[in-house]
Amino acid sequence: MNQKPDNQRIVITGVGLAAPNADNLHSFRDKLVHGVSGVTETELRYVGKVPAGLCTFPETRYRKKKDNKRGTRAGCLGVYVAHEALLDAGLNIENEDPTRVGVYIGLTEHGTVETENEVYNISQFGYNLDYWTHHHNPRTVLNNPAGEITMSLGITGPHYSIGAACAAGNAALIQGAQMLLLDEVDLALAGGISESTGSFGIFASFRAQGALALHDDPTKASRPFNLDRDGIVISEGACLYTLERLDRARARGARIYAELAGYAMNSDALDFVLPHGPRQAECMRLALRRAGMNPDDIDIINTHATGTRQGDIEECRAIREVFSQASGTHINNTKSIIGHAMGAAGVLELAGNLPAFTDNLVHPTINLTDPDPLCDLSNLVSGQARELKEVKAILNNSFGMVGINSVVIVKKCEN
Repeated sequence: MNQKPDNQRIVITGVGLAAPNADNLHSFRDKLVHGVSGVTETELRYVGKVPAGLCTFPETRYRKKKDNKRGTRAGCLGVYVAHEALLDAGLNIENEDPTRVGVYIGLTEHGTVETENEVYNISQFGYNLDYWTHHHNPRTVLNNPAGEITMSLGITGPHYSIGAACAAGNAALIQGAQMLLLDEVDLALAGGISESTGSFGIFASFRAQGALALHDDPTKASRPFNLDRDGIVISEGACLYTLERLDRARARGARIYAELAGYAMNSDALDFVLPHGPRQAECMRLALRRAGMNPDDIDIINTHATGTRQGDIEECRAIREVFSQASGTHINNTKSIIGHAMGAAGVLELAGNLPAFTDNLVHPTINLTDPDPLCDLSNLVSGQARELKEVKAILNNSFGMVGINSVVIVKKCEN
């Protein structure tokens, strides 16, 4: 297969992240490789104490406290990881044409936290609307986190958010790549953000569905593929990549984490919440075809599995269907360590696997003490990290409610 010209190849040159167990990629990778859980416990009104993944990061490193207070938690996360991604890429935004920089943010939801808080606030004053904040509208519009990033960095190119349920991070990554390929921008900040841990409604809804993970030890609450799994651990988090065309990245001598090799998105068109393995398998096959790869070219599959019974089973069914002959493909799950970061999940989990191109390690799946026979997967890495001879390609699954599927394949950038 002929290699694409460098101006048609998209690469990741910077990573900024905030995860439940780390605020930078180096620390995040170390925690993942050693299986150190970031799941703790939170207490929400009406819900009580529940396991959750909460982020700790220097919230005022790039923005003043008063600006964080005026904005949103998602915006605070976004501003931090955007600055960190640029710093990691060795880029100074002042040296960029601000009209040629785009910001693309994947969100599962936005505005729920802010609306719940305002309704609760006025309930303390007899529902007097005089106590409703005038900041509510700009806080809750869907483009808010992306817009807060542009204001912090002075970016005047396109910005918007992409709603794609829990596939949103991958969807935004794909959008950023496509805008670069269309020559609409020269630099894209693309990824996902989740502030879901601030919403009692999200926890309550998963509990009503029988899909909210509970455990006396919160670090053991997230247990995808385990026979006694009982649902999702909700987490907040954020991850943004700097994406560039390869010719530009090489011209400035950038460090390159990975090249975007292929991607795909499709729809189940069947149910509001129940996933469908055959459509997930189709999505993986399409991403492989676009990457010009066969299943046995993939060294690591990072699974979406959230710890729900049927969701895990359907994904495992799809992986077995596509990768049954790929004996060298190894599989892991990041949510077992950090919980489910919703709109940030796909890109955050992919980021945690990117260093495998350098250290050749497959980080483990934790809390897998009693594997579900219906989730049987060959080469599922559990308990301890596994070292491979070489890692050349990683496939990342990210699926969401109302039947949306996304697959991203990245490869070691060579030639």
